[in-house]
Amino acid sequence: MVSFAEIWRGLDWSILTDALLRAVPALLCITLHELCHGLVAYKLGDDTAKRAGRLTLNPLKHIDLIGLVMMLVFRFGWAKPVPVDMRRLRHPKRDMALVALAGPVSNLLLSIVLLFLYGVLYIPLMSGKVGEVVLELLMTGGYLSCALAVFNMIPIPPLDGSKVLFSFFRDETYRKILRYERYFMILLLVLVATRVLTGVLSTATGWLVDRLWVFAEWGFALALKFVG
Repeated sequence: MVSFAEIWRGLDWSILTDALLRAVPALLCITLHELCHGLVAYKLGDDTAKRAGRLTLNPLKHIDLIGLVMMLVFRFGWAKPVPVDMRRLRHPKRDMALVALAGPVSNLLLSIVLLFLYGVLYIPLMSGKVGEVVLELLMTGGYLSCALAVFNMIPIPPLDGSKVLFSFFRDETYRKILRYERYFMILLLVLVATRVLTGVLSTATGWLVDRLWVFAEWGFALALKFVG
């Protein structure tokens, strides 16, 4: 009979390791995304997110389990939306578009920072096991942050892109669309789960990461100056 120790040694831990390497940066990406939504809404007159305790870096406050699983499996997902009361905003439609944009913009800035750090730390960390893990976390975070920005700019409710697009619609049309937001969410789940959007999103994310890779190169060049 096979012993427990033999079974333990024979387990393939690579799947769990890969999941953890995606989970840590994914939590960082979604937490910053939702926090920035709430902060911009607060600055524009709506304190709903603040009163709900969502102006925090605690990822547990922002996790949507389905969205997190989607992000780990498909690399495209979402967090629990920060509550925003349009009636409290000074200029509801315009300000709602700004609140929506805050999430994707924060992810682009985070991606730039992570890729820059990847470049800066590449030389000192590339030779060690722990260093390799740190570099992989930075690279994964840079990619996932871009992916979250790209995904959220799709103009399908309740994603951020729809709120930006609909801000150009007449008030009556805007209100009608918002009434059916929950049904659009079901459509979105189907599109992601069936991988209908995966190819397009992956291509767009890859293109964006390639454009932002220049920041990793700048970080690497800066590190070379100190090494030299």
